[in-house]
Amino acid sequence: MAICEKLKSYLDSNGVKYITIIHSTAFTSQEVAASVHIKGKEFAKCVIVKSNGKFFMLVVPADHKVNFEKAKKVLNVEQLVLASEEEFKQIFPDCETGAMPPFGNLYNIPVYVDEKFKANDEISFNGGTHNDVVKMKMADYIRLVDPVFCDISEHL
Repeated sequence: MAICEKLKSYLDSNGVKYITIIHSTAFTSQEVAASVHIKGKEFAKCVIVKSNGKFFMLVVPADHKVNFEKAKKVLNVEQLVLASEEEFKQIFPDCETGAMPPFGNLYNIPVYVDEKFKANDEISFNGGTHNDVVKMKMADYIRLVDPVFCDISEHL
């Protein structure tokens, strides 16, 4: 399987240089990063959360987890819960469950990226499948997604 068509079209139409890495099936971001020899701090893990029916994409390094108290402050919400797998399937119909790329803007979902990524020259992430990783320049990612950078995670 290849990266999701929506992502591929978006990257190609914007002239972004990227590489795809095919790997054996892996489900956790730590496993994916290790299988393609990318440091956990350079691999983006997408966490979909919701508050009062509104969804948000939180992007944190693979070796981190979302700190819900920090995220609630950043999002200015009182309650925040993980979206369900069924909701993933509805929001990201062209992606395998849990393998969505950190391009919430393609799915009308605001994107909040942990500030730890600012130090990286590149970003790597699932390309919509559990077998494909996309690696690209961080500057291109920022240009295409225009995410909000904030402190939303803590080390595992």
